[in-house]
Amino acid sequence: MPVKLQIAPGVFLWREYFSPSEQKSLLEEVFRKLEDVPLYRPVMPGTGKAFSVEESNFGALGWVAYRAGYRYQPDHPVNGAPWPPIPDTLLALWSEVADAPPPHCCLVNLYRAGARMGLHQDRDEKDVSAPVVGVSLGDEALFRIGGTSRKGATRSLVLKSGDVLLFGGEARLAYHGIDRIRAGTSRLVPGGGRLSLTLRRVG
Repeated sequence: MPVKLQIAPGVFLWREYFSPSEQKSLLEEVFRKLEDVPLYRPVMPGTGKAFSVEESNFGALGWVAYRAGYRYQPDHPVNGAPWPPIPDTLLALWSEVADAPPPHCCLVNLYRAGARMGLHQDRDEKDVSAPVVGVSLGDEALFRIGGTSRKGATRSLVLKSGDVLLFGGEARLAYHGIDRIRAGTSRLVPGGGRLSLTLRRVG
């Protein structure tokens, strides 16, 4: 297992937790599952503006965004299909790095060139005692994380393909986001871009 690096209190990083061959196998499995629950663009609550990222989910529950707000639900908001099971590889990862019962949700985000994600908290879950675990596949991303106040200081780090990031404890409700994607830094994702796989317990 790669070395566990502490980035900040409650924030840990494993560089290239998944080898290049493991990344390829995981990516192929993810895209097979996405055939039943295709990537789509959610819209921002209130404004209805489309996200710059494409999303889908695996697991018992999936996170979705509507004009009316955010929620977890058991099926795809466009085609009504139930979310496929979370890949065993990701469940094994969770059991290795997260001291918590299994996750309910794996949020799948695809960032093409130019996509980003503003600072936000993962706070739609009833259970925030469990950490959030994220896997990066494909192009490098400039990730930013701060504290539990939007106005607090932040720090940034580059997430590379195969990296795993965990934040929990006092950092569970930390503001975080993706400033930008470094397009062309990987050839793993067909068509280019970064695939983010985020594991969460919902409650």
